[in-house]
Amino acid sequence: MAGGSERLRFRGIVEYDGTEYSGFQVQPSVRTVQGEVESALKRVTRGCLDEQPVRVVGAGRTDAGVHSIGQVFHFDSRWCRSRFELQRALNAVLPRDIAIRELGVAPEGFHARYSAQSRNYVYSVLNRETRSPVRERFAHRVGGVIDVDAMNGAVACLVGTRDCAAFGQPPSGSVTIRTIYRALWRRTGDDLEFDVSANAFLRKMIRRLVGTLLLVGVGSLESDEFESILASKDIGRSAPPAPACGLCLVRVEYENQVGVLGKE
Repeated sequence: MAGGSERLRFRGIVEYDGTEYSGFQVQPSVRTVQGEVESALKRVTRGCLDEQPVRVVGAGRTDAGVHSIGQVFHFDSRWCRSRFELQRALNAVLPRDIAIRELGVAPEGFHARYSAQSRNYVYSVLNRETRSPVRERFAHRVGGVIDVDAMNGAVACLVGTRDCAAFGQPPSGSVTIRTIYRALWRRTGDDLEFDVSANAFLRKMIRRLVGTLLLVGVGSLESDEFESILASKDIGRSAPPAPACGLCLVRVEYENQVGVLGKE
């Protein structure tokens, strides 16, 4: 059993197709993933001694149109039955484009955002001339020849602790320094993936990186010019953000992580 009269902290993983949402975080007068999960929690926890609204906290604030298969979240509730029943009940009332993949009781002191060690995103590019009504929902289509080796040569300068002001703005405060653990491009047929992991990201940082790196891939920008843009800290020198449809939050890592949810 998960609980009773005691208020417990739950953590879980939510998967969503972000196409129809204005991002993860609650905003006034628009549809968001957090808003839908909170509405579902309000419905299913009614009668379990929860007098106050259940608030959801996510590991990251994905932008409008961005997807996730690994968004971690937490909430506090006096849910009085098993966590399996809670997961099943939530999935029964959530929209079809949102699903709770895993749910469990969080360890003491856990916070979905502040306890996170790294976030891993993948940006998908469909490299072909002919449009794909199905695949373009989750990938940015780009025609012509794209040189993946050139893009990987350029992106090598990102790994490490860098001031990334040229590619994004902080969601709060003024600090633009981020630590990037991995940044690489892969090709499988006409599918290209940009796999990037960091302690945190600036707003629209990955999409600006992709937009600028694609200029390298098509030969409009040299690798040393990309490095110069990074060093400039001038967001006006980077390319506009690539479309949101290609970006997906894949995984969030935590210290002493056992699987995804850890031991209960």
